[in-house]
Order: sequence, then structure tokens, then C-alpha cells
Amino acid sequence: MKASRSIRVLRPIPRHPISPANLLIHTRIRCAYLPSSTPLIRFSSTSSSSSSATSTSPPKSTVDPTEVSHFNALASSWWDPVGPSRLLHLMNPLRHTFLSRCRGADSSSISTPHLRYLDIGCGGGIFAESAARLPTTLSVTAIDPTPEVLKIAEAHKRRDPTIAAPGKLTYINTSIENLPRPASPEEGYDVVSLFEVLEHVNAPGPFLEHVLPHVKPGGWLVMSTIARTWTSWLVTNVMAEDVLRIVPKGTHDWAKYVNEDELRNWFQGKAGWGEMRTQGVMYMPGLGWKEVGGGEGWGNYFFAVRRAET
Repeated sequence: MKASRSIRVLRPIPRHPISPANLLIHTRIRCAYLPSSTPLIRFSSTSSSSSSATSTSPPKSTVDPTEVSHFNALASSWWDPVGPSRLLHLMNPLRHTFLSRCRGADSSSISTPHLRYLDIGCGGGIFAESAARLPTTLSVTAIDPTPEVLKIAEAHKRRDPTIAAPGKLTYINTSIENLPRPASPEEGYDVVSLFEVLEHVNAPGPFLEHVLPHVKPGGWLVMSTIARTWTSWLVTNVMAEDVLRIVPKGTHDWAKYVNEDELRNWFQGKAGWGEMRTQGVMYMPGLGWKEVGGGEGWGNYFFAVRRAET
């Protein structure tokens, strides 16, 4: 069933019980039979209801148990620079470059000497560790629902005394729904990062609703994800897994990819969120990750949005 093209709402994405054998890398649905323009992710004004409810029952998690199992299995190889997480290691410098550009464009951001980071879906800590080592960093809180991966992150952190000091880099095995919210907006984080996370959650809209309160006024929410297009299917599904074999099979589900315009439209409907920045990137075998102008429209991309000052 096709979703209406006039309705663009982030919502939970349905699972399709189809064997992935013939769908190549990042998909468990009939993506080969769907036009790239079909909006599989809708945007709804009711997506925030779960975050605003006053019920004392725990919030329904957007974490996909299948994803947790998948990344648990990859835990031991997380810090192998030529292993299954190789592309994440290679992408990490571009993450910092993009974030520096976002903050550098805002004079009030530059004046913040000691930054507090919240890294959501931190995995083995590739970005979290690198952020903790920056001279401008006060602290990094890194969360992930995958216990085996966090064990690897903790063990790797202990190898470096500069980030092993109490309070410098803190790992917490939890989901964003269960992370206590700041007591006031000013107690939020200067930078909240979601690198290679959005395409792994069941419900991107409700998930982001839980993320937003953790960004302090003037702070940045920065993420990287993948556009849901024919091109991304060919690159991530066909080339990355079946041809080059540089990504473990089952790492992504093409149906969960989120287009840049869907994110932009969703944030435009949120009061208190202003400047947005994007940057397309592409992995080139033998050359690594490179910035690609306009690439956000068809493949991997960075997306950042700043919370307005109060």
C-alpha cells in the first residue's frame, strides 16, 4: 500500500517478514519493487504523544531487538580498523569536521570553552573517545542499548588514562527513552550526536522526540544517516555487502532509511529549532569518505539542527 505523497510524517516503520537473501545488503523488504519516491516514512503530529504523556508506565522503546542482537555479535571486532566497523573508523574525521563547521558558523557557540556531549547509540565508542580527547571537551556521556558492545567500549577506554579519569567519558547501557531528562533546558548538552543511528530505530519520529529535550538552548543536534533512494540501495545494499563485502550482511534495513527532506520538514514544524545544515558524503574504495555536494539527496549524509536560544 502506498502512503500518501502529501503526508510526510515520521512514524514507526512496519516490518516485512521477507527473506533478505535476494535483497542484498540493507533491506528486509521488497525494496527492489518500490519506486524511490515512495514515502515509506510518514510524519504525524501525534508522534510526540509518547514523550508528553504523564503516565508512570515506562515509555515504549524505539529500539529494535534485532538490531541489538546484530551489533552484539559484532562487539569483539569493533576496534579492529580493518574489521566490520572499518567504515565507521574512516568516517569519524568527517564527523568532527562537519560538527566544527556547524559550531564555527555561530559566534555564540565558539565562545563555549568546555563542551558537554551526549553520544546516543555510541557503539564501541569511536566518536565518544575522540570527542573526549578534544581540548574543548568537558565531558562525554555515551549511551547504547547493546550491552556486549559497551563492554568493549569500557575496556578500550581504560587503555587511555586521559579519558579514563572519572567524569570525562561515561558509558551507560540504556536507551534514550530511559535516560533521565535534564531538570531544566540549560542543563542539557552542548552537542547531542546520533551517528549512524536513525536508520536503526523502529520509530524515528518518537525517537527524536525523546532526543530533543537533551539539547540545551544554543546547542546542536548532529547526526549522520542514509537517504532512502534507489542509489542508496545500490551503493549500500549491492556494492557494500555483496560486491565489496565491506559491511556485514544485515547491518541496515533499507526501509528504515530517512530522506533529508523528511528530516528538514519535521524539524521545521518544531518550535524552538532553527538553523539546519546538511552535507552529503560518499565512501570511495581506496580513497575513503569524501564530501559530495548534493549527496544528501541520494545517499549518506550529515544533518545538524540548532536549538534556538531562550
